[in-house]
Amino acid sequence: MSKKIKQIAIYGKGGIGKSTTTSNISAALSKLGYKVMQFGCDPKADSTNTLRGGTYIPTVLDTLREKNKVQAEDVIYKGFNGVYCVEAGGPAPGVGCAGRGIITAVQLLKQLKVYEELDLDVVIYDVLGDVVCGGFAVPIREGIAEHVFTVSSADFMAIYAANNLFKGIKKYSNAGGALLGGLIANSINAPYSREIVDDFVARTQTQVVEYIPRSVTVTQAELQGKTTIEASPDSAQAKIYSQLAKKVVETTKSKVPSPLETAELREWAAKWADQLLAIETGEVRSVAAGI
Repeated sequence: MSKKIKQIAIYGKGGIGKSTTTSNISAALSKLGYKVMQFGCDPKADSTNTLRGGTYIPTVLDTLREKNKVQAEDVIYKGFNGVYCVEAGGPAPGVGCAGRGIITAVQLLKQLKVYEELDLDVVIYDVLGDVVCGGFAVPIREGIAEHVFTVSSADFMAIYAANNLFKGIKKYSNAGGALLGGLIANSINAPYSREIVDDFVARTQTQVVEYIPRSVTVTQAELQGKTTIEASPDSAQAKIYSQLAKKVVETTKSKVPSPLETAELREWAAKWADQLLAIETGEVRSVAAGI
C-alpha cells in the first residue's frame, strides 16, 4: 500500500507574496528531509522561479501544445535541494480559461502516476486566489488538496480575496472539498496590521498560522533568483519561513470558515478605516484600545 501524500493548496491574490511564501515553504520542507513537489497553478508560470535560480520552466499546457505524447520528464524539473517543480501554465493569450491549465496538468500527472513514482511526501499547489473560478477551485472542489492556506496582508483587497476563498471552501465542504488550515499573515510590520488580520480571522472563525514581516532579506534573495531559505539560511526571515513550513506540514485538522457577506465585510472595513484615522490624528493611542 502506497503512503499517504500530504497535499496542500496555498491561495492568495496576485502580488500578495503567495509564490514567495510557497517557495520558501517548499525549500524549508526539503531541508527538513521531505520529498516535495511545488505545483504552480498561475498562468504566469512563475511560481517556481526562485527554486531554480530565477529561470522559467516549460509549462504543462505549452508542452502539450508542442507534443503529441508528454512524459513526466518533459514537465517536471528539479529545483533547490531536490524540490520537484511543475508549472501548469495557461492558454494562449486571449483564448480560453486561465484555470484550464490546472485541470489539464492535474489530470496528466495523475495519468502518469507521477506522485507515486517520485515517492513524494508533500505536494504544494500555488494557486492564484483573486477569483475562485472552476479551474482555480480544482484543488478545493475535488478535494485534491487536504488542507488549504491563504496568504493575506492587512490590505482590504487581500482580505477581500481571502474572504472569497473562504466562501469557496464553505461551498464545497459538504461535497468532500478541502478545508481551511488557516491564514498566513504576510507583510505584517505595523502593530495595526496584525490587529486588523487578527480581527478578521476572529470574525470568520479561522486562525493565523504565522505572521511574516516585510523584509529586505526577501527582496535581496529574489533579486538573486533564490528563496530566502537558500540565499540567507541563517537569517531571522528564514527562521520564520522554517517555522511556518513546520506548522503547515504538521497541520492535521482543518475547518470550514465562516466568511463575511460582502456588506458585512464593507462595514467591518469602514470601522477599521475610522480607527486608523483616529490613530493617525492621536485620538486613540492604540488600535486595541479603540475596538
